[in-house]
Amino acid sequence: MLSLKQRILKRLLDIFLSLIGIMLCIIPIFVLFIISTIVHKEFGFFVQKRVGKKGKLFLIFKIKSLKSGKTILPFGKFIRKNKLDELPQLLNVFLGSMSIVGPRPDIKGYADVLDGANKIILNVKPGLTSLATLKFANEEELLAKQTDAKQFNDFVLWPEKVKLNTAYVNNYSFKNDIVIIIKTILTVLHLK
Repeated sequence: MLSLKQRILKRLLDIFLSLIGIMLCIIPIFVLFIISTIVHKEFGFFVQKRVGKKGKLFLIFKIKSLKSGKTILPFGKFIRKNKLDELPQLLNVFLGSMSIVGPRPDIKGYADVLDGANKIILNVKPGLTSLATLKFANEEELLAKQTDAKQFNDFVLWPEKVKLNTAYVNNYSFKNDIVIIIKTILTVLHLK
């Protein structure tokens, strides 16, 4: 469990970085929204309920990468590979439903059904990046190679993510958040 001081520092970092991110990315987000709307012939933002802190549901914002929620076009592949579809989540961070660093938010049926010591994951806000995000930066490629992607996710990826996310919460420190942010930036820029 994070102390009051740790929660305050984490929130201040979230507000500071999300504000900078929004200012730097507002034009790219708008351009991606317009392109997505044109390419998919549908509203360019994707909004979905995800499981947040304490198991409460919140609306996550993304650039739409799938047509009608099923078909992925080259534009969608590009923005997903480069994590550009996740830029609108800076707004989630600023509004307080997410953090810069924390376990990635899942749909119902995963984090909300954790039990025992693993439920500690729900004590923190979901994040834009995490140790699990870094380890499985190529998750979509891994899943694409599987004959049963859901089974691979549920029985291979998910348990490992739970282990990493539990360790993150149990060993939380402001310094670790900074390290994860730096590693994420290097990974996104393909410098690592």
